[in-house]
Parts: sequence; structure tokens; C-alpha cells
Amino acid sequence: MSPPLRLSAATKTGQLSVLRWGAGEPLVLLHPLASAGELWQPVADRLAGHAVYAPDLRGHGFSSWDGEPFAIADMADDLAQAMDTLALPTVNLLGMSMGGSVAVTFAGMYPDRVRSLILADATAWYGADAPEVWAERARKAKAVPRADQIPFQLDRWFSPQFADTPEAKRAADIFLKQNSDAHAAACIAMGAMDSRPLLSSITAPTLIMVGEHDYATPPEMSAELHENIAGSTLRILPGLRHMTFIEQPELADVVAREAL
Repeated sequence: MSPPLRLSAATKTGQLSVLRWGAGEPLVLLHPLASAGELWQPVADRLAGHAVYAPDLRGHGFSSWDGEPFAIADMADDLAQAMDTLALPTVNLLGMSMGGSVAVTFAGMYPDRVRSLILADATAWYGADAPEVWAERARKAKAVPRADQIPFQLDRWFSPQFADTPEAKRAADIFLKQNSDAHAAACIAMGAMDSRPLLSSITAPTLIMVGEHDYATPPEMSAELHENIAGSTLRILPGLRHMTFIEQPELADVVAREAL
């Protein structure tokens, strides 16, 4: 696939920077916390025949942030406004980790705008202690030098045999480039999120995928999504942890075959 174009899409609070590959039926890919749209390159390469859009979410990558607190629902609104700017009334939507939380929230808020929904290593709610747990994550995002956070992140993201690969290093390099204050603000948003009431509003055919050994969003969280999204399908991915699509980009072939 050719190198992506970088587009700018206006939102009510600024702009989202969006990478676009290819042409065809639109598929939007939403990245994890403290990452950016460029993370999706190996997945986009396997999705010829689709117009693949990978936005940098608020405060991430090249997208703007006004410095104010925000919620996961605000990031879903950002996506809706960016889709309006890009003349995309409806899309197929794939989100991983935080991107999955934004995707499930978007699909519940804007059910008529989602053709199909793929949720990878995601949740609608992190539990009753989430505000405190994520507040501590936010504190560390700002207080700990970014390079010193990498061992913790790699252990969560990838299986041990993958953590030393060039692709794992590329994911870490993207993490290092992110703004620590925006990272912290997104942590607070994750801790406050409870999108469970939206799950019954999702009407798109939904495929839920999770790593067998994902301890950031364990399979039990995906099972809860599956139980509450009507007609959804759940797949447990053997041997994988949290960034399933980066460790196994060939999962894009499964999505193309089963969900698009």
C-alpha cells in the first residue's frame, strides 16, 4: 500500500490529524492510550480495498488539545465531528484498548453511523476502583520519565517473545513521542468512563477480540461486552496480551473476512 496521506479534520475544540491509506469502503482505526494513528501501519497494509482512516485522538500524535480535562465521550464526539469534516456519514470502526473504549462509546452514542464494529482488548468500564487506579496512572504518566515507563508498557502490550522485536520497538518509540500531560488527562478520562449504559444502543454487527493473556483489559471485560451487545461475536486470541493487532497484524485478515 502507498504511504498514507495526513489530513486535518476540524472538531469543536480544535482538530484531529488523520492518516488515510487507500480507497474504498471506509474503515476507521482508533489507537491505544499514549499512542497515535501511525501505530496502525502494519494493519493498514493488509486492508487493501478499503479507505483506512487512523486519527490521532485528542492530545495524541499531531492532534490538538486545549489543556482542559476531557471524557471518553468527548473523544467520541471528536470522531463524529471529524467524520463530518471528512464527509464520512458512516464507517466501519475498529478500536484497540483506549481506542476500543472510544469506539464502543461512539457506537452507542451514534449507532446509525457505524456499519460494523470491531473491539480489540477493550472495555466499557474499568470497575469501581477505576478512578483511583487511573489517577495513579495519570500521576506516573507525568512524574516518571517516558523512557522509564517503557518496560512496564512492553510487558502489558506484548508477549515476552515479541517484546524484543523491531515492531515492539516502533510501538515504544511512538509512546515516547506523546505528550505526558495529555497522556495523564486521557488516564483520568479512562478512570471516569462508564459506557455500559450505551451497550444496549449498539446496533452494528460487532466482533470482539481479546488476548488470552491480556491483563490490562482481561478477557472477562470482553465477555461483559459480548453479553451486553446484542448479536456480538467474541474471539479469545491464544498467547497474546494487550496490543493484539500489533503483535499479529494478520488479524486484519480475520476482520476483513468476518466483519467487513
